[in-house]
Amino acid sequence: MCDAVVVGAGPNGLTAAVELARRGFSVEVFEAEATVGGGARTEELTLPGFRHDPCSAVHPMGAGSPAFLDLPLARHGLEWVHPELALAHPFPDGTAAVLARSVGRTAMSLGPRDAGTYRRLMAPYVGRWDTLATDFLSVPWSRFPSDPLTLARFGTLGIQPASLLTRRFRDDRARALFAGLAAHVMAPLTTNATSGIAMVFALAAHAYGWPVARGGSQSVSDALTGLLRELGGAVHTGFEVKRLDDLPPARAYLFDTSPTALARIAGLGRAFQGFRYGAAAFKVDYALDGPVPWTAPEAHRAGTVHLGPHRRDIAAALKAPVRGRAPERPFLITSQPTAVDATRAPEGKHVLWAYGHVPNGWDGDLTDAVERQIERFAPGFRDLVLARAVSGPAELAARNANYVGGDIACGAFTGLQTLLRPRLARVPYATPHPAVYLCSSATWPGPGVHGMSGHNAARAVWRRLRSS
Repeated sequence: MCDAVVVGAGPNGLTAAVELARRGFSVEVFEAEATVGGGARTEELTLPGFRHDPCSAVHPMGAGSPAFLDLPLARHGLEWVHPELALAHPFPDGTAAVLARSVGRTAMSLGPRDAGTYRRLMAPYVGRWDTLATDFLSVPWSRFPSDPLTLARFGTLGIQPASLLTRRFRDDRARALFAGLAAHVMAPLTTNATSGIAMVFALAAHAYGWPVARGGSQSVSDALTGLLRELGGAVHTGFEVKRLDDLPPARAYLFDTSPTALARIAGLGRAFQGFRYGAAAFKVDYALDGPVPWTAPEAHRAGTVHLGPHRRDIAAALKAPVRGRAPERPFLITSQPTAVDATRAPEGKHVLWAYGHVPNGWDGDLTDAVERQIERFAPGFRDLVLARAVSGPAELAARNANYVGGDIACGAFTGLQTLLRPRLARVPYATPHPAVYLCSSATWPGPGVHGMSGHNAARAVWRRLRSS
């Protein structure tokens, strides 16, 4: 009997396994796909030599993750590559607001009427990322915070909907930039705590940047796997788990899966019947004959480009999917990793990654709307397309079973589920089965390649194993 078995080799499952292995527990990981990675994979989706990330591509929370900072991942090949600008948010007039490592540079891009407001908004938290992130990304009631006053101040602001936070600004440049940051949570701007999401993304950029992993997101998963094996852990791929009995005997089981998959496999019936899935992504990966011809100069120097452009456009695009329809003009989050990592495409060629929001399980085709939106800010883009790989909700779910109905956040941000993921519980990673735990992004603190859901779940498991 081993100490722990992990089901699912995504970043959270691998992080949980590493955390347990480095404390001397015996660990085995079982993954249904032929390779490890989950939401952090890299594949040739279009043409030979063009390496795309099927899901996560840019990692705002990765470089500064408390879980990753504590691990020697660079020794196993992980190298963060930083663009000059974390984010550009272009406008139809050819200008752009930017999110840079420098608070001052970011503030100046917002215009004179909002530069001071931005500086004042960031001032209490800049330089405090390490303590704030540790407090914010841990289960709030599981430990006494390192900096309770800063966390309380941040919480008072962060619990607000982004629609309220953006009212602090006078012009649309700043409002649109913050609305775009909040849109990463895939929920309407009127959702509680979306201000906190926007603030966390901005502060992460000022502290550690928004890097890509050299060679692709697969490098994150491969580094975690290499470290796990160094610590004596085992990883089995191509092993689909349908029942708990399929797994070897263990003292604890951790599932980097959706809550509904865990309930089915572990025989927990309706344990997570109240859990809800949210809006889906519609994603297109492009192989390009050259760099994207952005009209805004700042967009050429950014790793991520948001295409809205205005706050009202973003709000409409986020509201449409929860009302059961696709937006006419989608808000797009795009990533251009070849702007800083030439290993991702043949010489002189590029890759682009883009997605918009659609209803859960939607079976339509948003490709034309996506390309029309890109063309607004990069005329001639279509002429550069060598090949495209289109992934609607069904394709995303088929590629990664955690993305139920195409929900890449692994759970809707709505009601109490916004903060109490996956449900109200003293230990949110525990389940009705005393030996079974959930460690996926369906748990606090939620989606992103940061490993903190796995890290937090592992802490709950090792406390139990240590006391038994």
